[in-house]
Amino acid sequence: MASAVAWRLFMANLKKIFMMETANPLAVRREVSFCEAVREGKKEVEGVEGVLSENPDEVEATWRKGKIAVIVDPAWQTLKTIHADAIVDAILAKKNLGTSIEDASVVIGLGPGFTAGHDVDMVIETNRGHNLGRILTSGEAQPNTGVPGPIGGYGEERVLRAPANGEFRTRVSIGDLVEKDEIVGSVAGEDVAVRIRGVVRGLIHPRTQVTQGLKIGDIDPRGDIGFCYTISDKARAIAGSVLEAIMRVHNC
Repeated sequence: MASAVAWRLFMANLKKIFMMETANPLAVRREVSFCEAVREGKKEVEGVEGVLSENPDEVEATWRKGKIAVIVDPAWQTLKTIHADAIVDAILAKKNLGTSIEDASVVIGLGPGFTAGHDVDMVIETNRGHNLGRILTSGEAQPNTGVPGPIGGYGEERVLRAPANGEFRTRVSIGDLVEKDEIVGSVAGEDVAVRIRGVVRGLIHPRTQVTQGLKIGDIDPRGDIGFCYTISDKARAIAGSVLEAIMRVHNC
């Protein structure tokens, strides 16, 4: 979601963007996530490149090169050095981890855990359905259901979850076609099996330390490998709403 938002803003010529990440990103849809720059130094998503920046000075240099800056800063300390006109909390933690409406002239929260007009200016609805992408100027988004939205008729069945705590090991890659009941990896010696036939659309980075129940993969039953390398319809909808929300405040 965060990468889709950054991509949309960049394409709308709001190019001074920096993304604050953890040292060990847990993204599943890694082929469309700028957080891969933390491990690889850079990551391109649909023609836009994110580059790892070590400090605020490098952020400015990255902007001059026409790229998105990615900085390891889970505590958001960079905001003390670089003034942000707009902040988007796209952590998707289902709760507010400390974001304040005073942090910038427009503060936007994605999904549940925020109250528009209280701890953020606006909330973007992230739940699939009629209200997906709706901009809320008061109140909260729909509560977390814990159930993934259906794709190709499948919901929870398409998700791979860690069966235990430990290091994730895998024998497949994003873009691979897998069969129902195929063993695609393991955690702490326990197998990770696929429940439906489809394409591995997303997969957490191999050798990542995971906790039991954590989403570690995403199987797309539609079978189109191209979908692995492009932003999803849901993410595009949410990203467009963030752009609109910013434009409302800054009169772009």
